[in-house]
Amino acid sequence: MRYNSKDILKVVLPLLLAAAILWWMYRGFKWDEMWTVLQTDMSWTWMLLSFPFGISAQVFRALRWRQALAPLGDRPRLSTCIHAVFLSYFSSLIVPRVGEILRCGVLSRYEGTNLSHSVGTVVTERVVDMSMVLLFSLITVLTQIPVFMRFFRSTGVSMSGFLQTFSASGYLVTGLCLVLILLLIVFLLHRLNIFSHTKGALNGLMEGLLSVRHLKSPALFLVNTVGIWLSYYLHFYVTFYCFSFTENLGAVAALVAFVVGCFAVLVPTPNGAGPWHFAVKTVLVLYGVNAVSGALFALVVHTTQTLLIVVLGLYALLALAFTKRRNPIASSANE
Repeated sequence: MRYNSKDILKVVLPLLLAAAILWWMYRGFKWDEMWTVLQTDMSWTWMLLSFPFGISAQVFRALRWRQALAPLGDRPRLSTCIHAVFLSYFSSLIVPRVGEILRCGVLSRYEGTNLSHSVGTVVTERVVDMSMVLLFSLITVLTQIPVFMRFFRSTGVSMSGFLQTFSASGYLVTGLCLVLILLLIVFLLHRLNIFSHTKGALNGLMEGLLSVRHLKSPALFLVNTVGIWLSYYLHFYVTFYCFSFTENLGAVAALVAFVVGCFAVLVPTPNGAGPWHFAVKTVLVLYGVNAVSGALFALVVHTTQTLLIVVLGLYALLALAFTKRRNPIASSANE
């Protein structure tokens, strides 16, 4: 198989961007102190307790995806949907965003589902998920304005004074991330055009997009959606109890960091590496955590949660190797 320069850049550039931001954040970091914290001052029990929520988020996503495909006549096995979702997260660690297309290909290969239908439902999922993120953001802003104001008054720090704590390179990283998010949006719109090369593909895509109108149980779709995002949040929030400097910050502070992190992962780096660290550390500093501890928290949590994605992805690869393929007729005839 031949790879052109464009394909190589899709892999190399996100890795270089992530590496550059991580190097900037952790330059001069005292790694010996980090190992001391990991060995003596961190509760790994709480980290392990966060894992079931990371798994349930992906299982809820598979349940919702399968439900969205049903009105289109595609009824893949739930196990295959789960494995496809596990694999999509795993593959996106290598090439950002490729997992969304890969999981559609997995269903097409093992379940005989219509590829255009799958892609359409994935796009619909993204619209629904973005709506959830915006809802989380609205709730966070409305509930935290008084907290921010009290914080600034009690510490004698003004908003302008807080912004002045950013270095020039900090502003540069923030601006770069915003630009990359805009470029990602343009890229995704371009990718949608690729799937519209033929009238059949375009019709399949639109059917997938509109499939939610014909759901047998919209309430169940909503439950699965809430399950996804509640699991994501708890997967992150539980890790606050791993460290003494975050265990008393509370659920709302975790919600602020979670929401900011959701926007940070839009930057096309593997699993948001770099931008996510920067965003979460910045929020923790706002809540009184020192910069070194905030950076340590972001590094440990992100690394551990990424390892969970790797383990689930490898499990999915193994499971799919023993999965018998179904033809389109069997897929449509069975629930």
